Amino acid sequence: MAAVTADLVIRNGTLVSHDGMIAGSIAIGDGRVLAVGADEAMPPAREAFDATGLHILPGAIDVHVHFRDPGYPHKEDWGTGTAAAAFGGVTTVFDMPNTVPPTGTAEALAAKHAIAANKACVDFGLYGLLGEDTIANVPELVDGGVIGFKLYMGNTFGKIPSPSTGAMLEAFEVVAPTGKRISLHAETNSIMERRQDRLTRAGRRDPLAHIDSRPAIVAVEAVGRAALLAEWTGARIHILHISSAEELRPLREGKARGVDITGETCPHYLLLSTDDYHDLAGIIRVNPPVREARNHAPLWAALSDGTIDLIATDHAPHTPEEKTRNDIWAVDCGFPGVETQMPLMLNEVNGGRLSLCDYVRLSSFNPAKIWGLYPRKGAIVPGADADLALVDLARDHTIADSDLQSRSKISPWNGRRVKGLPLHTLVRGRFVMKDRALTAGAGGWGRSVHTIQQMPQAAPLHTDQTMEAIVHRGNGHNLEH
Repeated sequence: MAAVTADLVIRNGTLVSHDGMIAGSIAIGDGRVLAVGADEAMPPAREAFDATGLHILPGAIDVHVHFRDPGYPHKEDWGTGTAAAAFGGVTTVFDMPNTVPPTGTAEALAAKHAIAANKACVDFGLYGLLGEDTIANVPELVDGGVIGFKLYMGNTFGKIPSPSTGAMLEAFEVVAPTGKRISLHAETNSIMERRQDRLTRAGRRDPLAHIDSRPAIVAVEAVGRAALLAEWTGARIHILHISSAEELRPLREGKARGVDITGETCPHYLLLSTDDYHDLAGIIRVNPPVREARNHAPLWAALSDGTIDLIATDHAPHTPEEKTRNDIWAVDCGFPGVETQMPLMLNEVNGGRLSLCDYVRLSSFNPAKIWGLYPRKGAIVPGADADLALVDLARDHTIADSDLQSRSKISPWNGRRVKGLPLHTLVRGRFVMKDRALTAGAGGWGRSVHTIQQMPQAAPLHTDQTMEAIVHRGNGHNLEH
């Protein structure tokens, strides 16, 4: 039998997983990892790459990005957004449905798949919109290839209507048998709208008015309510952008009760605070808001003990003009983050806040496990996709808005010094970013990961009491008067 010839061998790096590090090499063929181990054990290869001095991580999986395409190309598109991902060591992204049109029908989903496949530098998944008027579309969205569903419990950019609790229950009932996970913008809309209206009428237009309209209770109530509905229906849920210490309690309680509930936080909730509002003003406006510094320690502890499962970015780009208006209510919410997440977190690794293995667990291994992509994604093992971030932990770097690949050239990280930087990024064995430059032909290399997703067997509950069940139960048994 002829010896296998690899397409590429990456030599002399330090390979990092969620549970350890080894010095070694990686052989890659047909986009997959062929072998991992000592250099002398690698098969012959058509090409070699010397990774001396570099740590080789499984590429980050960012389960929360807004690439604005279609609908808002002046803010971002799939080309610029995924170029930013590649520069940030991110090899898979999940895009949110608040585009124009929203990704709530099979037609809109197919159109976005086509746009992404044509432009994306990295692999991707697409969320389907789960709202009051899209519940009936769940089967066609699953058939069309969604990675999961997004439900907006609170208003944010795009003004997607928030469903009533009754509609949420029905939506959970319908999605639960599919096994797909529902990601939740968990803020209670009625509280926020009432408070913003009162603040506006009182003349409050300063940056801190935004956080005053969205106290932590909006998240505490929403997380608790979502956990109860998931517990009743057996739906799998994921809490997006956890910003406060207070919402950790309903998250922990849900997990303790056996609810399939996971959660994420973002670098801005770990590293920024209300102390930064003075200098950053509208630039820092995001939903949920950046909160008081007292939240940092509990959020870091929750990442350490597993209460929060992963790190995402909520990459939400806007133009400088849209971020610098004098009226805080007129400022668009969000800022780019997919390119800066890894440098920011590697800086924290260098500072001793978490280990490099912890970072891989939070940025790659856990997202892959939670969304049914492991071990094709999230690990450097034979058979896995060769999605790799080669990072220099000793590289000093200053984040500059003007250097961002994102079309949005304004962020709260401008001028921030970090230590640790991804130098090269591979997606399915191909360099898409090399020596801090996008490679030729990277655009269009990305593909949808829904084809490899394998979620565990669904376990819906109380199926005899779903909306579908009770509506059909009475057919033919009407009372006569």
